[in-house]
Formats: sequence, C-alpha cells, structure tokens
Amino acid sequence: MLHWLIEPLGYEFIRNAIAVGIFTGILCPVVGTYLIVQRMALLGDVIAHAVLPGLAIAFSWGIDILLGSFISGLLSTFVIAWIRTQSRVKADAAMALTFSSFFALGITLITLLKSKLDLDSLLFGDILGVTIADAQRTAIITFIVLLLIKLFYKELLLYTFDKQGAQALGYPVNVLNFGLMAAITLTIVTSMQTVGVVLVISLMVGPGITAYLLVKELHQVMGLGAILGVMATISGVYVSYYFNIPSGPAIVLVTFSLFVLALLFSPSQGILTRPERGNRSAWIGRVLPFIKLGHK
Repeated sequence: MLHWLIEPLGYEFIRNAIAVGIFTGILCPVVGTYLIVQRMALLGDVIAHAVLPGLAIAFSWGIDILLGSFISGLLSTFVIAWIRTQSRVKADAAMALTFSSFFALGITLITLLKSKLDLDSLLFGDILGVTIADAQRTAIITFIVLLLIKLFYKELLLYTFDKQGAQALGYPVNVLNFGLMAAITLTIVTSMQTVGVVLVISLMVGPGITAYLLVKELHQVMGLGAILGVMATISGVYVSYYFNIPSGPAIVLVTFSLFVLALLFSPSQGILTRPERGNRSAWIGRVLPFIKLGHK
C-alpha cells in the first residue's frame, strides 16, 4: 500500500500536479459555495466557457493567456447584468445566451486567428503538464482570494442571503457583487489547467454540494468542501496514473462518487440513513403485528 502511494511521487510532474491540485481543491469549493447558496451554479459554467475568446486573443497576441481569460470571463458577467437590467429577460435565459455566444466567439476566433492553441487540453485540462511556476502562481492566487474572503466574510454572508438588507445597512452591494464575480472568474481561470474549461464547474460545485449534505453552516460547508476538493483532486491524479486515463475526467468522476456516497449515507439527509426512514421502519415494525392479527 505504501509503495502504491509513494511510487507516483518519484516523478516531478506528479508532484507538481498534486501541489496544484491541493490549491485548486481548496479554492474552487470555497468560492463555489457562494454560487450554490445563491442558486447561481450555472453562472460558473457560463464564465468557464466565456473565457475562450480572451484566451484565443491573448494566445494569438503572445500575452499571458490567464490575463485574457480573466478579462473575457469578467466581461461575460457584465453582459449578463446588462441584459437583466435593460430588459425583462430572466437570469437563466441571459446566462444561456451569453454562454453560447461567448463560446461560439471563442471557437470562431481560434479559427480566424489560426491559433495553435491545444483545444483538447484547454477543454479537458492537463494537470500532469503543469510546472512548478504554475503551482507557485496557483498558490499565490489561492492565498489572495481566501484572504479577501476572510476579510469580507461578514459582508459577503449578508449580501449572499439578503441583498436588500445589505443595501439597507449601507454595504457597497455593487462592489461586493463585482468582487465576487472577479473571485469566481479568477478561480475558474486558475483551475483551467487542472480539470479544463468544460469540467471546472464540477470542482467548484461538486465538493460544495457534497459538504452541504453533511453540515449546515456556511463556513462549515466551505471548510469541508475544501477538504473534499483536495481529496478528489489527489485521488483523481492517482486514478489517472494507475489506470492511464485523462486526469481532468478522473478528478470529476471522483468528485461525483463522493457526492453519491454523501447522498446515500449522509447522517441527516442520506437516502439510506435519513431519520424519517428509520422512523418509518420503526412505525412499520410496530404496526405490522396488529395488521397480521387483524387478518387472523
């Protein structure tokens, strides 16, 4: 068993992958928890796809692709907000339209600019291809985002559950909204190398909703979600190594497996363990003898 765990660590690319996986495994669930409680999980999917135009332009112009992706992703949130404020269109329709339009624009730009961008690696991730510089950059971004969430936790908590109340108390609601959108975009851009554009939403939402089935308080969901995110990314790297499958999908499948286990066996909300089921069984146990006596 020990040899099974140690053998992959002999390779530098595995050590770099695990280092990046630990940071993204912490960052994604913490930020994604805000999307879950606001019932805006689709927004993460929109931003994940909307980074493509900026990424294509940045790659073609020879500038940092993360900068181009961040600007493009943030621009998509402004487009959604603009559509919602200027029309009667609902949020889900605005997000669906923005998602498809930005993704189509990205594919078009890659074709027109004759970009040599590795689209497969971009869409599905390549955590085994990260360098020590990528790990260091991910660590810095993770530290900054978590520090900002720690500093403004109370304001973000009130904004998340009661926007009107936050506005009545004089909180800068627009600044909080912009900061949250920036943090979500930065998290997605940072996680692209881990699980890819298509699958990043799984790492942002999966550990969070798994933790949501196990604990109640928001800070508990964030903490447990981060632990589950780290477990999923590290386990995904080992599964990818030993079964020779793509690392991004392996991480996502482990994330989904953890959710299914929580859904079945959560002490308070599990399908097989929820208290109502036990009470129902006890009630059937008490009533059944009387039913049999009645038939006699």
